[in-house]
Amino acid sequence: MPEPVIDLLATEFAAFEELLADLDAADWDRPTDLPGWTVRDCVAHVIGTERMLAGDTPPELPPGDYPHAVSPLGEFNEAWVESYRGSSADEMLAALRDVTARRMDALRAMTTEDFDEVGFSPVGDAPYRVFMRIRAFDIWTHEQDIRRAVGRPGNLDSAPAHDALDWLLRSAPMVVGKRAQAPLGSTVVFEITGGAPRTVAILVAERAGVVDDVPADPTVRLEIDSDDFCRLASGRTDPESALADGLVGIDGDGSLGQQIVTSLNVVP
Repeated sequence: MPEPVIDLLATEFAAFEELLADLDAADWDRPTDLPGWTVRDCVAHVIGTERMLAGDTPPELPPGDYPHAVSPLGEFNEAWVESYRGSSADEMLAALRDVTARRMDALRAMTTEDFDEVGFSPVGDAPYRVFMRIRAFDIWTHEQDIRRAVGRPGNLDSAPAHDALDWLLRSAPMVVGKRAQAPLGSTVVFEITGGAPRTVAILVAERAGVVDDVPADPTVRLEIDSDDFCRLASGRTDPESALADGLVGIDGDGSLGQQIVTSLNVVP
C-alpha cells in the first residue's frame, strides 16, 4: 500500500518550488517572521535539511555571532543557511530542484518496513513516516513564512495545509489541560474556520482529551481562522497582539480562553 506521506511531500515540494520560481530578486532578501532570517534563509534551511536527509555532509558553521541560533539544532540549521549566503536565486532554485528530486526518488524506493523503522525525529524517536510528516509540516510552514514576507497569501486549503493544522491540533489537549490548567470537567471547543475548517472538542477529565460529541454550551469556545491558528501554534504571531486585534473570538469563560490562546505555541 503506498505511503500517503510520499504524496504529501511531493505536493508540498511542488507548491514550495512554484512559489519561489515566481519571486523577483528583491523578494529573496525580504525579512520573514523568523528572527534573523530572510526569504533566502528559509529556502536555504529547507534545502539543507533535505540534503542532510539525502545523505549529503552538513557544512560547519563559520565563526561569528548568531544570536538566533541558541541550540545545537539552531546551529545546525544556521550552518546550512550560511553555506548558501552567496548563492543566487537561480542557483538556490537549482539546488532545491536537485535535492527534492533525489529525495522523492529515495522515498518512492522505500518499503513499508522502512517507513515503520523508528529513529530520530524532531519530536523524539518515531517511525520514519512520522518524521516525513513533520518535514511536510515544516516546509509548508516556511512556505507560509515566505508568503507573508512577500505579500502572496495562498496554499491554505491544500493537503499539506490540512495536515499541518491536524499536526498542530494534536497538542491542543496538552495546551488546554496542562498549560492553560483548565479545571476538571471543563470543555473547550475550537471552531476552526477558513481554508481548513474543522471543529475540535476537548474534555478535561483525568487527562484532557478530544471527544466526539461537541457540547452545545462549552466552558469556552474559541473561533479562529485556520491560518491564524497555525501562526499562533507555530510561534509566528504574538498571542497578545492576536487577542488585541480580535483574531480569536472567545465565547464563554474569557479568562480561560485568553490563557489557552497565550499557551498555543507548540513549536520551539
